[in-house]
Amino acid sequence: MTAHNFILLDNAEAIAFERVPLVSPDAFRRAVLYAVGNGARISAFFGTPEESLVSNASRKDCSARRIRLCCVLAHDAQGKLAIGSTVIEDVYPALTPDCPQAHLFERELYEQWGIVPEGHPWLKPLRFHKRYNNGHDGSGHDAPDPAIGVTDFFHIDGAEMHEVAVGPVHAGIIEPGHFRFQCHGEDVYHLEISLGYQHRGIEPALTGGPNKRSLHYMETLAGDTTIGHATAYAQAMEALAGGIAPPRAQAIRGIALELERAANHTGDLGALAGDIGYLPTASYCGRIRGDFLNMTALLCGSRFGRGLVSPGGVLYDFDTERLSRLKDKLQQAQKDVTSAVNLLWEAPSVMARFEHTGALPPDTAEELGLVGPAARASGLVRDVRYDFPSGIFRFAQIPVSTWGTGDVFARAYVRWLELQRSLSFILGQLEMLPAGDIMTGPVTPAPKSLAVSLVEGWRGEICHVAITDGQGGFSEYKIVDPSFHNWLGLAIAMRDQQISDFPLCNKSFNLSYCGHDL
Repeated sequence: MTAHNFILLDNAEAIAFERVPLVSPDAFRRAVLYAVGNGARISAFFGTPEESLVSNASRKDCSARRIRLCCVLAHDAQGKLAIGSTVIEDVYPALTPDCPQAHLFERELYEQWGIVPEGHPWLKPLRFHKRYNNGHDGSGHDAPDPAIGVTDFFHIDGAEMHEVAVGPVHAGIIEPGHFRFQCHGEDVYHLEISLGYQHRGIEPALTGGPNKRSLHYMETLAGDTTIGHATAYAQAMEALAGGIAPPRAQAIRGIALELERAANHTGDLGALAGDIGYLPTASYCGRIRGDFLNMTALLCGSRFGRGLVSPGGVLYDFDTERLSRLKDKLQQAQKDVTSAVNLLWEAPSVMARFEHTGALPPDTAEELGLVGPAARASGLVRDVRYDFPSGIFRFAQIPVSTWGTGDVFARAYVRWLELQRSLSFILGQLEMLPAGDIMTGPVTPAPKSLAVSLVEGWRGEICHVAITDGQGGFSEYKIVDPSFHNWLGLAIAMRDQQISDFPLCNKSFNLSYCGHDL
């Protein structure tokens, strides 16, 4: 990667948008492929009307004939982000054939703007929503609104081959998603995952902000990751305003983020136990997950942390009584969850189902650009708290938890390692909570600027990219939930597995439908 093609920046750093290099499509493509080939990965890849960047026109008022493509690359080993851009009118050579981790991003670009990545192997709807450019494709022709879920699926012909279709309506209370299996007997040859059933249009709704609804969108776009997304948003806002949250607020954010991780990892371990009928851990972890959620409620009144994080700091503080109660509850929960989870590793019947099921090799995880526990379970040392630390994690690091087998056991055990380290981190922070304020003054984004904010949510890397117009409002706000990177990992992990292994593999990834659909 050369300096004149992409510019380097730190996590939660803002720059003037005019500093983002604008290069030819060929130079852009070469720069991305070179960087990914040398260890970088795509954190965000999105398009926005060139007209909205050079004038202050709303994206709704733009003709969308010239789309500025922006790519954010993460260089984990160097702890640096890089961003570059190019302008496309109708078509450009697809990255996906040489860079598989770009495949969903390029499908999204086609769906949103009608620009065609030539050579993309499977250019089909991603979220089934109407194009932003007034329903026209890249050639200016009318494009019919897509019908949700109506699309072609990959099909394998042959004697004794059959399809199994699951969803979008599932048994139990679960979000909608469709899974299409190509099977020979019980063996899965291919799984295709089709989402988009709950697209809500959050990104276009954010343009023109920030306003009183912006933070609400962040807290609810993936409700089980309220703290993660709200923190990413707050960091982006603070970067654009040229400030940071007070030290005490940063510590409280870190505590809340790790409580969110502890609650969800505990719930996942219990759910994995339930999927194989191991009821002791399933029942205990279901209750203990509630204990962790109640600790967040003790802090701010919401079990999911809504209303806690705000640009400039946090809105709730610890008093002496609540601090003491939280310590006591944490220590008790730490004992309880240790007893409950260790039952898993001591049961041969559990290990027989977990080990060698849904294995994903390290090179495949690397090629697909996986993040979070799914990546670390395949041996990748990839954690925003370690690679791109911000907030309290600049001063109090948590070791990266990895395993090498890439199977259900690895994805479960990495969660257990992370859970233990999160609880130790929280208890340590409660013992040395900084004194002082929990909020700065008003946070006002600078005009014509860009900021990239990364946070390690409990599923993995959360990426927010904010671009402001001449008045400091959002001309573009891009969100990449970790699930967006990881759904293909689940599909690949199911190859050559028994179809009866799908519930277990699916739960071992536990990805967000709504985080993908936004």
